Amino acid sequence: FGVKNDGTPIGQEIGDSTLRDISQAIAVFIKPQVIPTITLQLIEGKNIIKVEAKGNEIPYSAYGKYYIRSADEDRELTPGQLRGLMQKKENADEILSIRSSRQDLTFTQIKTLFAAKGLSILDDTFEKNMSFLTPTGEYNLMAELLSDKNDISIKVVVFRGKDKTEIIKRTEYGFKCLALAMDNVLSYLEALNDTSVKLNSHQREEEDRFDFACFKEAWQNACIHNKWTTGNPPAVYVYSDRIEVISTGGLPVDMNKNEFFKGISKPVNAKLQKIFGQLGYVEQTGHGVPLIIGRYGINAFDIMDNFINVTIPFSKERREIISAPEKLNDAQSKIYMLLSEKPYVTIREIRETLSMSDSYVRKVLAFLKENGYVKRIGSDRKGFWEII
Repeated sequence: FGVKNDGTPIGQEIGDSTLRDISQAIAVFIKPQVIPTITLQLIEGKNIIKVEAKGNEIPYSAYGKYYIRSADEDRELTPGQLRGLMQKKENADEILSIRSSRQDLTFTQIKTLFAAKGLSILDDTFEKNMSFLTPTGEYNLMAELLSDKNDISIKVVVFRGKDKTEIIKRTEYGFKCLALAMDNVLSYLEALNDTSVKLNSHQREEEDRFDFACFKEAWQNACIHNKWTTGNPPAVYVYSDRIEVISTGGLPVDMNKNEFFKGISKPVNAKLQKIFGQLGYVEQTGHGVPLIIGRYGINAFDIMDNFINVTIPFSKERREIISAPEKLNDAQSKIYMLLSEKPYVTIREIRETLSMSDSYVRKVLAFLKENGYVKRIGSDRKGFWEII
């Protein structure tokens, strides 16, 4: 404000509310909302107001209408032009056109993954073939996602109960190639997926804490289809009764819930999905969502406008974590815990594992049985221990 079209500064009258009025007008009349930077400048002794705004949600409307700059005039877009612009936007991978906040990127990790799959790499054309460059030749957001070092944080948070009141552990797997970070999270959750034992008469049944295949599908989809342009990475929250995988972006604009639940695939980041497909991480069959629904039902998905939350519940048959009663001494507690972990353990195995004498092990077992801590089910040779 205060400059002619030819660049000649003529000055701008500035009152107490001028800057606020400009900011409010932009907030009210331009959609989607943008946050401008408004500064005062002095040019050739004239007061000038400079307004700058950036955004990735093209197209923007002013006063409910869409315009395009043509020479020195603003033309309102026709319905056909607007539809074409929207279609172009929907079909484009936004992460390819947005400049990375870092331009000091290297790609040793992703190259190593390609080499491990026997895929050829040409260093001279690698960045171009991977679509790592913007039209102006700078690294884009996808390049940052797959680079050796970046500013993208990916967290797994473990809570003590069924809500976020108390955190037990927070682990960071980000700041590296997204493919490796994704694998790190899968390995961590696989380690948490310990097996519980159900004892029924003489039968022994083992059951995983949760369906790891379902979690894997939910987590990989969250990484690949996340709307990375928002700056919010996917995350994993582990509670006492469930796992939640949350990603940003909601459903694609031209997809409804019914199509989503049927497994119809419309990638948010098509090029990123293609790269992960080449590396063998994903298949473009859309079977992940039906797999989760078949195991846990439609209610496993909470689809919001800007987020998708997938809940993987723990097995209802899973036993609660056992701790030794406080009244037991150290040796009694050790044997008690060993019986809870290995119901079919023998006296010889107890003796060897805990470095105790045969007579002392038998004495502790007799104490635990007589005082109602454990019970022997079946014969001495073929039976097992039950924790009471």
